[in-house]
Amino acid sequence: MSLTSKQKRHLRALAHALKPVVMIGNAGITDGVISEIDDRLAHHELIKVRLGGLAREDRAAAIDKICQKTGSELVSSIGHIGIFYRTSKQKLINLPKA
Repeated sequence: MSLTSKQKRHLRALAHALKPVVMIGNAGITDGVISEIDDRLAHHELIKVRLGGLAREDRAAAIDKICQKTGSELVSSIGHIGIFYRTSKQKLINLPKA
């Protein structure tokens, strides 16, 4: 699943009003954090994650790890906030056609 720029723009607009549902601290990415992100993606499809307490290089590595472990796709990353998307069985969000 690869999102087009039009779809990413649509998802960014939807995510603008969202608050981060998972916050990552100094402990970094643990199995519990991955499990929580996976659960939230299953229920919401589109989530914000706050990557506080991590250096810039560590944030990029954490974002890659989240995408790999959860099967999600990065929509956007600005500062300490990452926006992730993964379709669920209920198809809560209708994406525009490519």
